[in-house]
Amino acid sequence: MKTAALLFGLLVLVLGVLGLLVPETYLMIGRGSATPVGLFAVALFRVAVGLVLIRAATGSRSPIGLRVLGALSFFAGLVTPLIGVDRARSYLDWWAAQGSGVMRAWALVAIAYGAFVVWAVTGTERAAIRRERPAV
Repeated sequence: MKTAALLFGLLVLVLGVLGLLVPETYLMIGRGSATPVGLFAVALFRVAVGLVLIRAATGSRSPIGLRVLGALSFFAGLVTPLIGVDRARSYLDWWAAQGSGVMRAWALVAIAYGAFVVWAVTGTERAAIRRERPAV
């Protein structure tokens, strides 16, 4: 599970950097997923990511943090189909009207999210504890 969480973290990190450099990327991805099949795919992806993060939390550097992010992702996946295509498109239109500054701000959030996941799963909780305790 750690490998899957690491790949997800790296994907989010790359998408964050891409969104920072080319903010319109988020609109292209969003408009492509604002269909009934697209929303269902996004929902399944969010649920899967949530489960992966929850399972990868054990033995990570931040088990509580990964469990919280996993639970948020899982429940976001459950709610996603309830949004509906029309409301998803209206959210995208509103977001596009806000300008590239708002999209870049979300890109920074994605970078922080991805970096946190990568950091959390590339070490173990025990290693972090060993570094904090003085040798006896």
